[in-house]
Amino acid sequence: MIEKELVEQLKSGNETAFRQLVETYQAMVVNTAMGMIHNQTDAEDIAQDVFIQVYHSITDFRSESSLKTWLYRITITRSLNAIRTNKRRKFFSRIEDFFQGKKEEVQEKTSFVNPGKALEEKDHANAIHAALDSLPENQKIAFTLSKYEELSYAEIAELMQISKSSVESLLFRAKSNLQKKLIGYYKNFRR
Repeated sequence: MIEKELVEQLKSGNETAFRQLVETYQAMVVNTAMGMIHNQTDAEDIAQDVFIQVYHSITDFRSESSLKTWLYRITITRSLNAIRTNKRRKFFSRIEDFFQGKKEEVQEKTSFVNPGKALEEKDHANAIHAALDSLPENQKIAFTLSKYEELSYAEIAELMQISKSSVESLLFRAKSNLQKKLIGYYKNFRR
């Protein structure tokens, strides 16, 4: 089914069309959210929210961009909102913990086949996620869409509603900033 037909069927409330939409774009939406927030469960929750929003607001879709671009935009907005909410929640949680006299957070319970290797991989992933999270918002979005979603500069430009040269500039600055942030980590790690 071509996109125009899919959109028309979605607007008429066709459940089969909605199921097809979810099946077609679910992996893309989850991967995009995962690239932004680095948590599978939260990414899946965001994906669910994205499709609920699409279901309720498909009549507002004007086909000025592709359906895929619209889904990316909704996913990025939802992911950024989740990040902001999570930062506020962590801030207030730390304040509560301070006043309640708690000094350490509860560690996640996980079982590993090789504890040393798993710990090392988790440490690397945490360093990379922290570096990504410290990027300015536009750099993080451009980098995530480029590296996690493998979108072209033209697709990113359309999605972010900026020029292709601006995308190139954002990606250059994001890579440079990540390199600066991670070089110290890897130097210390090798010691």
